Amino acid sequence: MSLPAEYFDELFADNDDPWAFRTRWYEQRKRDLTLAALPRQRYARVFEPGCANGELSLRLAQRSDALLCMDMSLRAVELATQRLSQYSRAQVIQGCLPQDWPTGQFDLIVVSEWAYYLTPDAFVAVIQRMRDSLTTDGAILACHWLHAIDGCPMDGRGAHDLLDSHLSLQRTLRHEETDFLLEMWSKRPGGFDLNERVI
Repeated sequence: MSLPAEYFDELFADNDDPWAFRTRWYEQRKRDLTLAALPRQRYARVFEPGCANGELSLRLAQRSDALLCMDMSLRAVELATQRLSQYSRAQVIQGCLPQDWPTGQFDLIVVSEWAYYLTPDAFVAVIQRMRDSLTTDGAILACHWLHAIDGCPMDGRGAHDLLDSHLSLQRTLRHEETDFLLEMWSKRPGGFDLNERVI
């Protein structure tokens, strides 16, 4: 089964940054690489499920016209909301996937470091919702730790294998290191904004 919300509530109970997103160089560098991998300077509507305390969310807000974030943990939602307080078009909601998938379409969905907390069946249901809610030029960016995590139903590579086999989209980016895998799939193979291209 997928890990329950209580698991994440306990992580945030005594620590506002349980994964040290703000202080670890590994996390800072991975965040920079994730943002650098985005081929477009700006996105109209972005969805970031599993936003945790909002460190990546803050950077995504700077690249989007509208940002919707979601987390299972109420404390994480509170922290991310505080982090994004200066961005009026950024919203953070509480919810569990796949059942609480939001309405509307997105031109970017970011799946960062949470897919392995779901069972494969639950994640396939999430993938179907991702695919169905992409705009005609939408893309999905995923980044996950590659080592095993105790208690998790999947590992990062398994999650990316499911994305690749169930999205039915062209993979436009793949960057692998010893510790993590960063990939993007897009409805538009070029991936970039044609209006920004200079010939």
